[in-house]
Amino acid sequence: MSVAEKKSAIRDVVIVGAGAAGLSAGLTLARARRSVTVFDAGQPRNAPADGVHGLLGHEGISPQELLRRGREEVLGYGGELIDDEVVAVSGAEDGFTLTLRDGNAVEGRRLLIATGLVDELPEIPGVREQWGHGVLHCPYCHGWEVRDGRIAVLVTTPMAVHKAFLFRQWSDQVMLFAGDHELSEEEQIKLQALDIPVIEGGIESLEIIDDTLTGVRLDDGQVVAVDAAVVATPMVARTEMFASIGLEPTAHPAGAFIETESFGLTSVPGVWVAGNATDIGAQVSGAAAAGALAAQHINTDLIFKDLDRAVAELNDEQDGRAS
Repeated sequence: MSVAEKKSAIRDVVIVGAGAAGLSAGLTLARARRSVTVFDAGQPRNAPADGVHGLLGHEGISPQELLRRGREEVLGYGGELIDDEVVAVSGAEDGFTLTLRDGNAVEGRRLLIATGLVDELPEIPGVREQWGHGVLHCPYCHGWEVRDGRIAVLVTTPMAVHKAFLFRQWSDQVMLFAGDHELSEEEQIKLQALDIPVIEGGIESLEIIDDTLTGVRLDDGQVVAVDAAVVATPMVARTEMFASIGLEPTAHPAGAFIETESFGLTSVPGVWVAGNATDIGAQVSGAAAAGALAAQHINTDLIFKDLDRAVAELNDEQDGRAS
């Protein structure tokens, strides 16, 4: 297909987002012989991480290498990848139009949203610099790497105390830095039962030496030595561009996400969501699986919509002959 034909042709499926969910869906659809285009804005959530964990057969692979392989596989089956950001979405089932930052527009019969989410980091000096290395949020992603270490759980949201209970499975040196959070009686009892000390006082910054987290500095000047810090970040799905087609985020104690029915189908006909945009707690393995599952159902939807159309055309043709 020529460049001009690609620009004018309507795709079977357009996918916004080229992380694990988007690429997995793109691969599944390309193997189903669908014309599929995946848009990559180049903002993967896990880019700062040293490795992807818990992904069977790819344990510890770098996020960049995983995406490189995924892109190569999608292209290998005839899928299309466009490195550009989608800035506007309009239309409806069988005619969605995606406008790109470079001004071009692409049309698709079905739309899959795999834009992931954004971690809203607390404004504590050192957190952003150490995010994905010394500063963590998910025990299943990074707990093994900090096992038996001195783990500081920073209470920047009410969800943080829950993180302390979780990380206690990986280390008996978990400390809770309460900040200005007033612990409930139930939280205090649970922390005491797990032998998790509570460090009082405001957090001034993280101490970093040679790009390594070494401690937490309190507002009284005291520095508590630690090997890792944990924050419970609000996790907010990237949804702004989809409000124009009737999709709004749903608030959650841990952030915001796009609600879906089974297999990622939304309330908007022709629109599916997969990965962290709808499941804010999904790891890479879960996001990839959700992308593949959504793609299978999108393909099935297209098959039977086209079948219905073919039957209607056959009936019309037969009726015309009869008359």
